[in-house]
Amino acid sequence: MSAKPAEQATAPLCAGAPPPPPQFADNGPVSHAISRVARLHRIAAGKWLKGLGLYPGQEFVMMHLWDVGPVRQSQLIKAVELDPSTVTKMLQRLEHTGHVRRRPDPDDRRAVLVEATENSCALLADVTAAWGELEEHTVAGLDAEERSELTRLLAKVEENLCTETADCPERRLQPERRPQPESTSSTRSTSAAEL
Repeated sequence: MSAKPAEQATAPLCAGAPPPPPQFADNGPVSHAISRVARLHRIAAGKWLKGLGLYPGQEFVMMHLWDVGPVRQSQLIKAVELDPSTVTKMLQRLEHTGHVRRRPDPDDRRAVLVEATENSCALLADVTAAWGELEEHTVAGLDAEERSELTRLLAKVEENLCTETADCPERRLQPERRPQPESTSSTRSTSAAEL
């Protein structure tokens, strides 16, 4: 039985060529590209973080704690935009490795404060370096102007999605930053949440 013309048109011409995008991607090529890039970026981040003993997402928890200092667990959950049970599990693991400490909030004994420990300071340099390597891997082949334009365009896309979902007004407000030691402030990378 011979193949249908439509099937012949979608078969790759060369061996090893990537398969064509699914038909639904025709109605949303940008959304399809973003979802694929986001998935691959997370996989790459996971590989870099694994060498540091971190799971994906834990770097955002640590970055937030290093940036703002002790914070209520409920505020941390909002800041990293993850499910409360996921953050609780992350904090248990980070507490077990000595990177974070949880304690009752002296202003409200029902609330829990989370803070980075002094032991986590060594991790700061490693996360900063890994994040920089991930950045270079991600934008390899793009010149400075293209990188700037990509960042600008992604910020517009983020703004569109924030407006549509009405789910990220807090993210748009930059947290108050604590002064960083001279050796780390100049090497800090911008996190994806800050783009």
